[in-house]
Amino acid sequence: MTQCLIAIAITHCNWIAIAKVKKPDIISTYILYTLHDSQKYHKSLFWRYNSQLQPTHDLLTEQDNLKRDTNMLDIVYGSVASIATSNLLDSIRSLNLDGTLYIGYPVVASADESLTIDSLLICQRHGVVVFDISSAINQAGDWSRLEEQQDDLYRAILSKLSKHKKLFKRRDLAVSPNVVTFLPTPYQPPEDIEVTIACSANLASVLSEFDSISPEYIKPVNAALERVSTIKPTKKRQSVKQSDSRGAKLKKIEEQIANLDQWQKQAAIESPDSPQRIRGLAGSGKTIVLALKAAYWHTQHPDWTIALTFHTRSLYQQFQDLIRRFCFESIEDEPDWKKLKIIHSWGSSAEPGMYSEIAALYSEDPKDFRYGKSKYSQSRAFEGICRELLEVVKERKRECLYDAVLIDEAQDLPIEFFQLVYEVVPEPKRIVFAYDDLQNLGSYAMLPPDKLFGTDENGKPYVQLRNIEGEPKQDIVLQKCYRNTPWALATAHALGFGIYREDGLVQMFDDPGTWTQVGYEVIEGDLAPGKRVTVMRRKDYSPSFFEEKLKPEDAVYCATAFENQVQQAEWVAKNIQTNLQEDELEASDILIIIPDALKLSLEASWVIQALQNRGLKAHIAGKTSSKDRLFFDDSIAITSIFRAKGNEAPMVYILSSEYCFEGLELATKRNILFTAITRSRAWVRICGCGSQMQGLKVEIDKVFGNQFKLSFTVPTEQQLDTMRRVNRDVTPGEKAKIEKDFSDLRRVAERIQKGEVHIDNIPKDLRSMLSKALREKSETNL
Repeated sequence: MTQCLIAIAITHCNWIAIAKVKKPDIISTYILYTLHDSQKYHKSLFWRYNSQLQPTHDLLTEQDNLKRDTNMLDIVYGSVASIATSNLLDSIRSLNLDGTLYIGYPVVASADESLTIDSLLICQRHGVVVFDISSAINQAGDWSRLEEQQDDLYRAILSKLSKHKKLFKRRDLAVSPNVVTFLPTPYQPPEDIEVTIACSANLASVLSEFDSISPEYIKPVNAALERVSTIKPTKKRQSVKQSDSRGAKLKKIEEQIANLDQWQKQAAIESPDSPQRIRGLAGSGKTIVLALKAAYWHTQHPDWTIALTFHTRSLYQQFQDLIRRFCFESIEDEPDWKKLKIIHSWGSSAEPGMYSEIAALYSEDPKDFRYGKSKYSQSRAFEGICRELLEVVKERKRECLYDAVLIDEAQDLPIEFFQLVYEVVPEPKRIVFAYDDLQNLGSYAMLPPDKLFGTDENGKPYVQLRNIEGEPKQDIVLQKCYRNTPWALATAHALGFGIYREDGLVQMFDDPGTWTQVGYEVIEGDLAPGKRVTVMRRKDYSPSFFEEKLKPEDAVYCATAFENQVQQAEWVAKNIQTNLQEDELEASDILIIIPDALKLSLEASWVIQALQNRGLKAHIAGKTSSKDRLFFDDSIAITSIFRAKGNEAPMVYILSSEYCFEGLELATKRNILFTAITRSRAWVRICGCGSQMQGLKVEIDKVFGNQFKLSFTVPTEQQLDTMRRVNRDVTPGEKAKIEKDFSDLRRVAERIQKGEVHIDNIPKDLRSMLSKALREKSETNL
């Protein structure tokens, strides 16, 4: 029986679905793809055919290596497209190019002016093409103006490309830019004018005259024009001598040329006239994206007052360094730090913060942590003082404080903080907030934008995000993970959610579709409430160099549970000595994380002593070293999870991980473990003591045993509510009372076990209550 292929191309996504069917003359195949809600994919396949025939079909989607980012033109809107720009956009789309088209992208700037290019095309087939969009040629003088403008644009782009050694072939620049003026109708320039003109009718012909880019120059040219070439690590690793050491592998990984992916380009460059949300996994580039956006805004609008704020103090140095590099790449000068402020979310008497600056604007004395803790508890201190200030701000409206605000680690901040920021930023409320739900280490739930910023007197939300075709996106998900190996990320998610926990899930994404948004694919089952499903990291959502250079069993290693902390410290110190002396790693490549912040000093002391016994130095970040700096060249960094957050290291040791196995506030504890694992850029060592660590190791072994596939039953809304209630954070008072009850219950159980109390001595109603509760727990499997 004759077979044929029916290919249906979905233009909007530029995807192809192929179905193999028999007797196509009497079979109609309909394949519908819809793309919405920040890359949440839904597909339906409908068949109409003669009932006597049984079609055989193979549906090939992105999971079958028809990659969404292959043979596709990424379009990034630096500004809203005008009608003339829309005409260019439509014309380029029709050419089926593979590359990136920037609309209104500030490629170059100088100390005197910012030069915004109407449109920039980067593609292998036609090279680097700068488009100057003009409405019409009305008089002879316009031609001279166009010629001069094209010359200025050419010199600007040429100057930018010429700074990058990797774009040269010996003494010659290997990539020659082209400048085209795009007009609505054909025009013939005078003979004495040297310009390149195009319109919709002849654009393909004009572009065909330009030289292509050799494949080896694609990544360098993108890095140069995206300004990410300066992200490259400063370490030369000249001490690396062995070809297969950890240091050698790390050096090869760090030599990879950085390019922004399609989602990072959108997040960094697209700036809607509204708030903007950026979501992404740990290691997806949120920090780099925010630093780039801050630098773009600052070079484009030097008169704006911009604030970039965050919750982890050790991020200050990282943001300052990134922004300084990005600005120097643009204007070859230091940023104006009076106009571009990098400030902590809270602030202190010594250093200004977002909260303290808003308080000063309203002539209010900023409250410190001691005040907040005593009045609202330790976990709710910042929420309480922000609520107090918000009441003042809403009552006495004043002038705005910032033209734009960028917020990192939004998941760790209370809603009152967002509403304070909203009040001090003028319309159109340029507020960018980035977060990862699983890095939430505090007491605050990340609410949707329509609830986060509050409502007016009629109950209408101040902020409602939507993505509109042809405009800068208001809601972006960063889907690829560049920092973590796929094995570390799968392990972190398994432990963070409790996928293979004996007592069931600890927490889960509210929307099951989030799994596909953050780079997983469904292997089996269905991502629907109450359904069994198996998911796995998509290979194309992690850099290929991880699989080329590393092995899963080395990238993620869980040590056998130690008897005590001293034994644990000796093992860690011995391995770090090997890392430095044999593996060719450097001290600043290593990070030790203590999950329980209250025991940081005690547990660090054992490790410091064990390292000193081997002639190695270590420091406790923020306690025995600078509070704004984490790493030093000659000393091993030891820190709590709160200071580690937002930072990363090639080799991460997590000590006393048993703290995160069970107990009160389990969702936060599991988030701590997730965050700690995802600090690793290459290798992570998970250590701990006692039976609880043995239980945690069982979970990790199951991840390996299932080849990093995560299998679970998607919880229903009722089950999600139960998990939130059971594993929620509690106040110090509640915690003390519950822990006392547990202690009393444990004493009773121990007396029964010793025979001091007989089970029949327990009142019948109490026995019945305990038996019923345990039975219901077993049945729910939560």
